[in-house]
Amino acid sequence: MHSYTRAESRERSKLFRKGFRQSLADCLDPDIRRRIERIDAAAAERGQQELNALYEVQAKARQDLAAAKAVERTAPRADKPAAREARKQAEQRVRLAERAVHKAERT
Repeated sequence: MHSYTRAESRERSKLFRKGFRQSLADCLDPDIRRRIERIDAAAAERGQQELNALYEVQAKARQDLAAAKAVERTAPRADKPAAREARKQAEQRVRLAERAVHKAERT
């Protein structure tokens, strides 16, 4: 996963266009390739950090869901509706976290 900042995206596209024009003329400057690779490496590192953070959020959401299910199962009859609502909210947070992780893994 890559996570480019706006400035990196602009710089990378500018360098790509410049390199493309140079490659058509068959005189590609190796500095352009190094700069693009440096931008890609920084974006890949940032993307990996963001993906790890998403994994942590997902794991925490799953732990919270397990706790909510345990509370619902052990709640007295009067507290069951509130516990059920808490479980449903925890399930929703798990679904959102899983969607975010899947989306990040695809990019």
